[in-house]
Amino acid sequence: MRKLVVLLVLGCAFVASGGAAQAKGPNPPGLEKILGTVLPNPHAAAAVSGLGNLSYHGGPVMLTNKTYAIYWKPSGFSVSSRYISLNNQFLADVAAASGQTSNVYWSDTQYYQGSGTHISYSSTFGGSYTDTDPFPGSGCSDGVSQTTVCLTDAQLQAEVAKVKSRLGWVSNPSTAFFLFTPKNVGSCAGSQCAFSYFCAYHSWYGSGSTVTLYANQPYTMTVPSACDSGQHPNGDDADPTINVVSHEHNEAITDEQGNAWYDRVGYENGDKCAWDFGTPLGSTAYGQYNQVINGHTYYLQREYSNATSRCVLTGT
Repeated sequence: MRKLVVLLVLGCAFVASGGAAQAKGPNPPGLEKILGTVLPNPHAAAAVSGLGNLSYHGGPVMLTNKTYAIYWKPSGFSVSSRYISLNNQFLADVAAASGQTSNVYWSDTQYYQGSGTHISYSSTFGGSYTDTDPFPGSGCSDGVSQTTVCLTDAQLQAEVAKVKSRLGWVSNPSTAFFLFTPKNVGSCAGSQCAFSYFCAYHSWYGSGSTVTLYANQPYTMTVPSACDSGQHPNGDDADPTINVVSHEHNEAITDEQGNAWYDRVGYENGDKCAWDFGTPLGSTAYGQYNQVINGHTYYLQREYSNATSRCVLTGT
């Protein structure tokens, strides 16, 4: 995801420990920790796909990864059980398919950290939790007519920290927490907000062995004109959200703290291929799909491969 970790999906880099490598990216000053921003669909055609191959800047990657899903669903806000089950199914399917070359996650294995320790396609889904605690008061104003609440990045971080503490979930450089908010809920990182500037992003707080990696996953169909992927093979609002989950997950794997893999203008592997879905494999009764992962169909953007200098759906 882009350096403003939103489904604008560009990638910007943070200062590496012991170095000063930092991607320029498309992020406004002061938001260097917001990564992989996925630009809303209408703006994607106008955005360039970065510059050149990804380069390594010395920082950590997720050599293996574990994911958790958090659904913040206070009374009065809409998130269906089907939406939750499909997002959980996707993360579980990615884990079940570990080691297979037949989906987009295999492309991450060409990237490495240090002197050449490569990423393994080895994923585990740790589980999910639905939190019905009320939202705090809006900490931002997003200017989006479809939203009734606006949460800041700090408020999202506080929710992740609260749930981790409640359930005893452990943070480390190989674990990512995906925070899903309901329909009609907005969020902002600084002055850049969901549905107008991003559809999702990834970031982190803390450092070292207890760093917390997380992704902000707004309900994409709050504003379909901004964040809809165009195909819903499962016939549910979860389909376009899963697309941006994949975007952020792949970027967190290859550039977890913004100082690992990105190109000369700060684009991460997902940013360079945002809204590029390649050729469909087939169709369900509800829409086209381009991935079959653990027997289930999905419509996901491609990811960038240095090996072929292009966007790919399978292999490298």
